[in-house]
Amino acid sequence: MIRIQILEGKAFVWNYADARQIREEHRIVGTLVGALARKPRQNVWLGLPLQLLPEEAQLLVERGLAILFKKPASQHLGRDPDQVSLPVLLLRGKKTESYREQLQLAAEQRRAVLGTLAQRIAQGRAKKRRQKGEEGGEYRYRRPWKNHGHSDRDGQIPCYPPPNPADLEPSFVLPQESMMVQLPTERAHPGQEEVVDWRLPSQDWPYAGQEDHEMRCCIFRNLWERGYYITSGGKFGGDFLVYPGDPMRFHAHYIALCIPKDAPLSLQDVVSAGRLGTNVKKTVLLCSVDQDGTAIYTSLQWTGMQ
Repeated sequence: MIRIQILEGKAFVWNYADARQIREEHRIVGTLVGALARKPRQNVWLGLPLQLLPEEAQLLVERGLAILFKKPASQHLGRDPDQVSLPVLLLRGKKTESYREQLQLAAEQRRAVLGTLAQRIAQGRAKKRRQKGEEGGEYRYRRPWKNHGHSDRDGQIPCYPPPNPADLEPSFVLPQESMMVQLPTERAHPGQEEVVDWRLPSQDWPYAGQEDHEMRCCIFRNLWERGYYITSGGKFGGDFLVYPGDPMRFHAHYIALCIPKDAPLSLQDVVSAGRLGTNVKKTVLLCSVDQDGTAIYTSLQWTGMQ
């Protein structure tokens, strides 16, 4: 069962598997509105949650494919301020465990890097001791491969014993501010939830019983049953954009304008809608609903522009 969270009258899908199922199996597109964890400061590519149109959410619920739920309001009155909830304690425990693992991995990586630089570090320390007039320390000699570099004892180059990488930086510390933090997109412990009845108008779902919403739902349902993909049409001045296939592969063929059957429509609005559809190479559909619930469509095209 697909879980749709209702928040201030908007429908969100947080689970990746549900979002994928909605698109692949039920031809519901929605809109990704969440920031990506790795690139939070851009708005070109977005991620979860998936926001659904009210018509999309209601269609899934009517078909028995999803449920609407909400989180109850937090009750802070009469609560001990020093009391910590169980999810917070679990989150802190996971964070501490993650910090220990990252500290161990960072220390191992640091020792590996120092191991590759051990010979150079030993030479630098011996050079400083010689400059201060101290003993040069114990070192071995090897024959030079080429006649360059510092040499001693008949042209032999000092080869210092590499120090132990663990002794080079015994007090390695990884600040907690530098640790990597996982940003979950779904609650590990959902807590209390309340089912939202889409048939009754409420503060969470105010669309029930509204004539405009019922008309839009009827048109959306009819187009969806014909095999089309439908998305929001706000960017082209309509109610819906109608695609013959997945919007990732096809351009929209129609701009759907939902108009009550007996509502007056001025000639200027008709001309504006027709010119808009012609400029973007789409057909404008004037959509209405008859008294018996039948969807009625009227298409607008400029024949002289074909």
